[in-house]
Amino acid sequence: MIGRRNFIAALLAGSVVPRLSWADAGSPAILGAAREGDGGYALFGIAADGGDCFRIPLPARGHAAAAHPSAPEAVAFARSPGRFAVVLNCVTGEVLTRLVAPEGRHFYGHGTFIAGGDILCTSENDFGTGQGRIGLWSRSKGWRRVGEIPTHGVGPHEIKHLPGDVLVAANGGYRNHPDRPGVKLDVPEMRPNLAYVSPDGELLEKVELDKDLHLNSIRHIALGRDGLVAFGMQWQGDPALGMPLMGLHRRGEAAVLDRMPVYEAVAMRGYVGSIAFDAERRRVAISSPRGGRVQVFDDTGRHLRAIEREDVCGIAPATRGFFLSDGLGGLMRAGEELHPLAKHRGRAWDHHLVPVMV
Repeated sequence: MIGRRNFIAALLAGSVVPRLSWADAGSPAILGAAREGDGGYALFGIAADGGDCFRIPLPARGHAAAAHPSAPEAVAFARSPGRFAVVLNCVTGEVLTRLVAPEGRHFYGHGTFIAGGDILCTSENDFGTGQGRIGLWSRSKGWRRVGEIPTHGVGPHEIKHLPGDVLVAANGGYRNHPDRPGVKLDVPEMRPNLAYVSPDGELLEKVELDKDLHLNSIRHIALGRDGLVAFGMQWQGDPALGMPLMGLHRRGEAAVLDRMPVYEAVAMRGYVGSIAFDAERRRVAISSPRGGRVQVFDDTGRHLRAIEREDVCGIAPATRGFFLSDGLGGLMRAGEELHPLAKHRGRAWDHHLVPVMV
């Protein structure tokens, strides 16, 4: 038991040791990974006006990141199927530690924090069984792995958390193996789902699409108002069929699929690279770098507009619209019109922009 004198000393010590915040890292609005002109890779903190707040080198191509909810720290994930993630101090640029997927596992490139920021959750594949797992890593215990829970599906790509630390997993339905990067395994047997999982691994609810949509891999997730979950999909069949690529779901209700025009669905080439709600969480957008398109919907799935932009993929919430990024170094804000923010020649943004919530 700590004595009164030691307790007071600890309080005094804590009062003079500054607690760093995202303001100390330049107050970035979003994080994004990119390939640079020299072939190297880095994670960038990006201000609301599109300028760089910081740049931290990465050991290999990055995919997405998880921003800590209060401390200026980020976990940058390797592109799926990857075996590493790096924990970064975004003020100093220091690599705090490197997370390595356990034997027989790989990361899927996404993660989220629960328990007030103490537990990092990582989407993983047990490539021996093909079953999805969520790895649990404790920040307060030196980023030690403290457990894992099932995703109740195959191929969990993105995971998010709802109030009460309920996790939502986008189980894509097909398997991957790190020895065969880019190869999709068992596609004919796909059974994608959206699974709601308690922090101790209990399946709370599972959403599956109709059987004729079993080739629609559920990949990415965005969170709206009042428990609304939007999910983006990647169609593994003929893209000329113009299948729905975005769905909306609220627990206890049926999923609602998008109502975009068929010609726009065809233009997306069966592929959603990223999804996000705007800052007001009343509109949701999906991107297709293959189709050079962003589709915007309201929160009932009604199609509002299409935005054409070559190799566009990253999306994040912005005031009065969305941040967008492309593989040509462009950063934009999309409101009623498309406003260029920055053009970084030689920089190719990867698929995701991650909002920093402060």
